[in-house]
Amino acid sequence: MEKKYTLSIVTFGEVLWDVFPSHKKIGGAPLNVALRMNSLGVNSTIISRVGNDEDGDEIISFINNMDVSSDFIQVGEEYKTGVVNVMINEKGNASYDIHYPSSWDKITRTNEMNEKVSESDAFVFGSLICRDEVSRSTLYDLLDNAKYKILDANLRAPYYTTEVLKELMSKADFIKLNDEELWEISQILGSPYNSFEQNIKFIAEKTNTKQICVTKGAFGAVLYFNEKFYYNSGYFIKVVDTVGAGDSFLAFLIVRLLRGKSPQKALNYACAVGALVAGHEGANPEISEKEIIKYMMLK
Repeated sequence: MEKKYTLSIVTFGEVLWDVFPSHKKIGGAPLNVALRMNSLGVNSTIISRVGNDEDGDEIISFINNMDVSSDFIQVGEEYKTGVVNVMINEKGNASYDIHYPSSWDKITRTNEMNEKVSESDAFVFGSLICRDEVSRSTLYDLLDNAKYKILDANLRAPYYTTEVLKELMSKADFIKLNDEELWEISQILGSPYNSFEQNIKFIAEKTNTKQICVTKGAFGAVLYFNEKFYYNSGYFIKVVDTVGAGDSFLAFLIVRLLRGKSPQKALNYACAVGALVAGHEGANPEISEKEIIKYMMLK
């Protein structure tokens, strides 16, 4: 795809190795989002931390080769580069064993970091990075400087608390959840409702967030955008693994919305991309615009 770099977006959080039973791949939701946004012509920067080890060196080299800025990848001596053991069940769904503590738990704030976030069009962050006080404190500082704040909840038990979740949602301009997270957070906030739409509106009102998207796996997604609902019922594909599908979905959705595409068209496109990623192995398969359009026309 042609790269015009009309948008500048920063992602913040974990970079790590996803270790599967037979192989390992570089991943972490913030990195997956940054890589996918970069493929769309966005000037992507990731803020994270790796260890001074071979795994960390490989991650930095990989990021540089992918044309994503690694200027804000810190290198620390005390903790090793992050590792996640990934288990895939017979339906292609993943579960995770996330090593703690890892280098990315210890991201420290710098003035340059604040400047980068403040001059960027959007700032993407998740809840997992808040499991350690050091990275959590850095994130809170950066959020004060961000223009458009996108929370990818990405809940991973036991690495989150009700207090932190409420704080993150109250700071966000856009919240992305999956269907299980919708129900859990609705209960946390004391929702009396049972329907998707009622709970989404309830969360929007409770957190003062006007834009919320809830993914439903193979059944598509619901987008609540400035008090209006948009729906996509999903695209069928034979699932290989779901690792990174939600990250690519979010990247396409946000970029297309920021570029002024209609919410419905942005949602449809993002759902197609999420399905295509789930039909490939790993979090960051190369997918062309031609392939996406052809896939959408066939469905």
